[in-house]
Amino acid sequence: MKGQVSLRREGAIAWVTLSHPGRLNAMSRAMWLRLRDIFADTIASDASLRCVVVRGEGAAFCAGGDISEYPSFRFDEAKLREFHENEVWAALAAMQACELPLVAQIEGACMGAGLEIASCCDIRLAGVSARFGAPIAKLGFPMAPREAALVRGAVGDVLARDMLLAAGVHGAQRLYDAGFLLQVLPDEAVPDAVTHHARRIAALAPQAARINKRTFFALRAPGGPSAVEALLPGAYVYADTPEHREGIDAFIAKRTPAF
Repeated sequence: MKGQVSLRREGAIAWVTLSHPGRLNAMSRAMWLRLRDIFADTIASDASLRCVVVRGEGAAFCAGGDISEYPSFRFDEAKLREFHENEVWAALAAMQACELPLVAQIEGACMGAGLEIASCCDIRLAGVSARFGAPIAKLGFPMAPREAALVRGAVGDVLARDMLLAAGVHGAQRLYDAGFLLQVLPDEAVPDAVTHHARRIAALAPQAARINKRTFFALRAPGGPSAVEALLPGAYVYADTPEHREGIDAFIAKRTPAF
Protein backbone atom coordinates (compact mmCIF):
# COMPACT_ATOMS: atom_id res chain seq x y z
CA MET A 1 0.00 0.00 0.00
CA LYS A 2 1.64 3.22 -1.20
CA GLY A 3 -1.03 5.54 0.14
CA GLN A 4 -3.38 7.72 -1.82
CA VAL A 5 -4.73 11.24 -2.09
CA SER A 6 -8.44 11.41 -2.77
CA LEU A 7 -10.69 14.19 -3.97
CA ARG A 8 -14.33 14.46 -2.97
CA ARG A 9 -16.67 17.26 -3.88
CA GLU A 10 -19.48 18.62 -1.73
CA GLY A 11 -21.21 21.39 -3.66
CA ALA A 12 -18.66 24.15 -4.21
CA ILE A 13 -16.19 22.67 -1.70
CA ALA A 14 -13.44 20.19 -2.64
CA TRP A 15 -12.15 17.86 0.07
CA VAL A 16 -8.59 16.63 -0.49
CA THR A 17 -7.69 13.78 1.86
CA LEU A 18 -4.23 12.36 2.51
CA SER A 19 -4.47 8.65 3.28
CA HIS A 20 -1.71 6.20 4.14
CA PRO A 21 -3.08 3.70 6.67
CA GLY A 22 -0.59 2.50 9.25
CA ARG A 23 1.87 5.32 8.45
CA LEU A 24 0.00 8.34 9.85
CA ASN A 25 -0.62 9.49 6.26
CA ALA A 26 3.09 9.82 5.46
CA MET A 27 3.58 11.01 1.90
CA SER A 28 4.78 8.42 -0.60
CA ARG A 29 6.12 9.40 -4.02
CA ALA A 30 2.86 8.27 -5.58
CA MET A 31 0.95 10.54 -3.19
CA TRP A 32 3.05 13.57 -4.15
CA LEU A 33 2.32 12.96 -7.82
CA ARG A 34 -1.38 12.54 -7.14
CA LEU A 35 -1.49 15.71 -5.02
CA ARG A 36 0.11 17.63 -7.89
CA ASP A 37 -2.39 16.28 -10.41
CA ILE A 38 -5.38 17.06 -8.21
CA PHE A 39 -4.40 20.71 -7.82
CA ALA A 40 -2.80 21.38 -11.21
CA ASP A 41 -5.44 19.61 -13.30
CA THR A 42 -8.74 18.81 -11.59
CA ILE A 43 -9.13 21.72 -9.17
CA ALA A 44 -7.51 24.34 -11.44
CA SER A 45 -9.90 23.49 -14.27
CA ASP A 46 -13.13 23.52 -12.23
CA ALA A 47 -14.48 27.07 -12.16
CA SER A 48 -17.47 26.06 -10.04
CA LEU A 49 -15.36 25.31 -6.95
CA ARG A 50 -15.02 27.99 -4.28
CA CYS A 51 -13.00 26.42 -1.47
CA VAL A 52 -10.64 23.49 -0.88
CA VAL A 53 -10.16 21.65 2.41
CA VAL A 54 -6.96 19.64 2.90
CA ARG A 55 -7.01 17.02 5.65
CA GLY A 56 -5.59 13.69 6.72
CA GLU A 57 -7.50 10.46 7.15
CA GLY A 58 -8.09 9.39 10.73
CA ALA A 59 -6.11 10.73 13.67
CA ALA A 60 -3.24 12.42 11.82
CA PHE A 61 -2.79 15.14 9.22
CA CYS A 62 0.53 13.88 7.81
CA ALA A 63 3.54 12.57 9.73
CA GLY A 64 6.08 13.43 7.03
CA GLY A 65 7.53 11.43 4.15
CA ASP A 66 7.34 7.68 3.70
CA ILE A 67 10.80 6.79 4.99
CA SER A 68 10.48 3.18 3.81
CA GLU A 69 10.94 4.47 0.24
CA TYR A 70 14.04 6.55 0.96
CA PRO A 71 16.79 3.94 0.40
CA SER A 72 15.66 3.56 -3.22
CA PHE A 73 16.60 7.13 -4.20
CA ARG A 74 17.99 9.35 -1.42
CA PHE A 75 21.62 8.25 -1.82
CA ASP A 76 21.81 9.24 -5.49
CA GLU A 77 22.15 13.00 -6.10
CA ALA A 78 20.27 13.03 -9.42
CA LYS A 79 17.41 10.92 -8.07
CA LEU A 80 17.22 13.02 -4.92
CA ARG A 81 17.03 16.22 -6.95
CA GLU A 82 14.31 14.69 -9.14
CA PHE A 83 12.29 13.77 -6.07
CA HIS A 84 12.43 17.19 -4.40
CA GLU A 85 12.24 19.45 -7.44
CA ASN A 86 9.93 17.53 -9.80
CA GLU A 87 7.74 15.61 -7.37
CA VAL A 88 7.55 17.34 -3.98
CA TRP A 89 7.97 20.93 -5.17
CA ALA A 90 5.71 20.38 -8.18
CA ALA A 91 2.89 19.41 -5.80
CA LEU A 92 3.55 22.25 -3.36
CA ALA A 93 3.80 24.75 -6.22
CA ALA A 94 0.46 23.55 -7.61
CA MET A 95 -1.12 24.13 -4.21
CA GLN A 96 0.41 27.59 -3.92
CA ALA A 97 -0.84 28.50 -7.41
CA CYS A 98 -4.43 27.59 -6.54
CA GLU A 99 -6.69 30.65 -6.78
CA LEU A 100 -9.22 29.16 -4.36
CA PRO A 101 -9.04 29.59 -0.57
CA LEU A 102 -7.31 26.54 0.95
CA VAL A 103 -8.26 25.45 4.47
CA ALA A 104 -6.11 22.97 6.40
CA GLN A 105 -7.84 20.64 8.87
CA ILE A 106 -4.97 19.64 11.15
CA GLU A 107 -5.32 16.81 13.61
CA GLY A 108 -2.53 14.84 15.28
CA ALA A 109 0.88 14.77 13.62
CA CYS A 110 1.79 17.56 11.19
CA MET A 111 5.44 16.87 10.53
CA GLY A 112 7.89 17.44 7.69
CA ALA A 113 5.92 16.93 4.48
CA GLY A 114 2.71 17.58 6.40
CA LEU A 115 4.05 20.91 7.66
CA GLU A 116 4.98 21.84 4.09
CA ILE A 117 1.51 20.97 2.79
CA ALA A 118 -0.15 22.91 5.61
CA SER A 119 2.14 25.87 4.87
CA CYS A 120 0.59 26.10 1.39
CA CYS A 121 -2.87 26.66 2.87
CA ASP A 122 -4.44 30.06 3.51
CA ILE A 123 -6.29 29.19 6.71
CA ARG A 124 -5.28 26.55 9.24
CA LEU A 125 -7.36 25.14 12.08
CA ALA A 126 -5.93 22.53 14.44
CA GLY A 127 -6.84 20.34 17.37
CA VAL A 128 -5.26 21.07 20.73
CA SER A 129 -3.26 17.84 20.63
CA ALA A 130 -1.75 18.47 17.16
CA ARG A 131 2.04 18.43 16.97
CA PHE A 132 4.23 20.32 14.50
CA GLY A 133 7.83 19.97 13.44
CA ALA A 134 10.33 18.72 10.88
CA PRO A 135 12.80 16.60 12.87
CA ILE A 136 14.65 15.37 9.77
CA ALA A 137 18.01 16.29 11.29
CA LYS A 138 17.58 13.02 13.18
CA LEU A 139 17.59 11.29 9.78
CA GLY A 140 20.78 12.99 8.67
CA PHE A 141 19.49 15.34 5.98
CA PRO A 142 18.34 18.96 5.60
CA MET A 143 15.09 20.30 4.21
CA ALA A 144 15.29 21.14 0.50
CA PRO A 145 15.91 24.89 -0.04
CA ARG A 146 12.55 25.88 -1.53
CA GLU A 147 10.68 23.76 0.98
CA ALA A 148 12.60 25.36 3.85
CA ALA A 149 11.79 28.84 2.52
CA LEU A 150 8.11 27.89 2.34
CA VAL A 151 8.03 26.64 5.94
CA ARG A 152 10.03 29.59 7.26
CA GLY A 153 7.62 32.00 5.59
CA ALA A 154 4.67 30.27 7.23
CA VAL A 155 5.86 29.47 10.77
CA GLY A 156 8.39 32.27 11.17
CA ASP A 157 12.18 32.33 11.46
CA VAL A 158 12.47 31.36 15.12
CA LEU A 159 10.34 28.22 14.92
CA ALA A 160 11.76 27.20 11.54
CA ARG A 161 15.30 27.34 12.89
CA ASP A 162 14.37 25.31 15.96
CA MET A 163 12.50 22.71 13.91
CA LEU A 164 15.34 22.24 11.41
CA LEU A 165 18.43 22.86 13.54
CA ALA A 166 17.30 21.29 16.83
CA ALA A 167 14.59 18.88 15.61
CA GLY A 168 12.13 20.86 17.72
CA VAL A 169 8.53 19.67 17.90
CA HIS A 170 5.88 22.09 19.09
CA GLY A 171 2.26 22.03 20.17
CA ALA A 172 -0.68 23.76 18.58
CA GLN A 173 -0.71 26.67 21.01
CA ARG A 174 2.87 27.59 20.09
CA LEU A 175 1.97 27.57 16.40
CA TYR A 176 -1.10 29.69 17.13
CA ASP A 177 1.06 32.20 19.00
CA ALA A 178 3.39 32.30 15.99
CA GLY A 179 0.51 33.18 13.68
CA PHE A 180 0.53 29.88 11.80
CA LEU A 181 -2.90 28.76 13.05
CA LEU A 182 -6.17 30.66 12.93
CA GLN A 183 -7.73 28.56 15.69
CA VAL A 184 -6.83 25.86 18.19
CA LEU A 185 -9.88 23.79 19.08
CA PRO A 186 -10.78 20.75 21.16
CA ASP A 187 -9.80 17.77 19.02
CA GLU A 188 -13.36 16.57 18.58
CA ALA A 189 -14.50 20.03 17.42
CA VAL A 190 -12.06 20.36 14.51
CA PRO A 191 -14.03 18.63 11.70
CA ASP A 192 -17.22 20.59 12.33
CA ALA A 193 -15.32 23.87 12.68
CA VAL A 194 -13.53 23.30 9.39
CA THR A 195 -16.77 22.40 7.62
CA HIS A 196 -18.41 25.55 8.97
CA HIS A 197 -15.46 27.68 7.86
CA ALA A 198 -15.38 26.14 4.38
CA ARG A 199 -19.11 26.66 3.89
CA ARG A 200 -18.75 30.25 5.05
CA ILE A 201 -16.04 30.82 2.43
CA ALA A 202 -18.06 29.07 -0.29
CA ALA A 203 -21.00 31.40 0.35
CA LEU A 204 -18.89 34.48 -0.31
CA ALA A 205 -17.97 36.12 -3.61
CA PRO A 206 -15.70 33.71 -5.56
CA GLN A 207 -14.39 36.41 -7.91
CA ALA A 208 -13.26 38.49 -4.94
CA ALA A 209 -11.48 35.48 -3.43
CA ARG A 210 -9.57 34.79 -6.64
CA ILE A 211 -8.51 38.44 -6.97
CA ASN A 212 -7.37 38.49 -3.34
CA LYS A 213 -5.33 35.34 -3.92
CA ARG A 214 -3.62 36.98 -6.91
CA THR A 215 -2.63 39.90 -4.67
CA PHE A 216 -1.19 37.46 -2.14
CA PHE A 217 0.70 35.73 -4.98
CA ALA A 218 2.25 39.07 -5.94
CA LEU A 219 3.28 39.81 -2.35
CA ARG A 220 5.00 36.42 -2.21
CA ALA A 221 6.85 36.99 -5.49
CA PRO A 222 10.35 38.52 -5.72
CA GLY A 223 10.00 42.23 -5.27
CA GLY A 224 6.99 41.95 -2.98
CA PRO A 225 5.29 45.37 -2.92
CA SER A 226 6.73 46.29 -6.31
CA ALA A 227 5.12 43.15 -7.75
CA VAL A 228 1.80 44.41 -6.42
CA GLU A 229 2.28 47.60 -8.43
CA ALA A 230 2.17 45.50 -11.59
CA LEU A 231 -1.38 44.47 -10.70
CA LEU A 232 -2.72 48.03 -10.62
CA PRO A 233 -3.56 48.48 -14.34
CA GLY A 234 -6.12 45.67 -14.14
CA ALA A 235 -6.99 45.88 -10.47
CA TYR A 236 -10.48 47.31 -10.93
CA VAL A 237 -11.78 45.53 -14.02
CA TYR A 238 -14.35 43.78 -11.82
CA ALA A 239 -16.23 47.08 -11.37
CA ASP A 240 -19.15 46.29 -13.69
CA THR A 241 -19.35 42.53 -13.04
CA PRO A 242 -22.59 40.88 -11.86
CA GLU A 243 -20.94 39.57 -8.70
CA HIS A 244 -19.80 43.04 -7.65
CA ARG A 245 -23.24 44.54 -8.32
CA GLU A 246 -24.98 41.71 -6.46
CA GLY A 247 -22.85 42.19 -3.35
CA ILE A 248 -23.52 45.93 -3.14
CA ASP A 249 -27.22 45.67 -4.10
CA ALA A 250 -27.82 42.95 -1.50
CA PHE A 251 -26.21 45.00 1.25
CA ILE A 252 -28.28 48.05 0.43
CA ALA A 253 -31.45 45.95 0.24
CA LYS A 254 -30.58 44.22 3.53
CA ARG A 255 -30.73 40.74 2.03
CA THR A 256 -28.29 37.84 1.70
CA PRO A 257 -26.30 38.03 -1.54
CA ALA A 258 -26.61 35.17 -4.03
CA PHE A 259 -23.17 34.72 -5.56
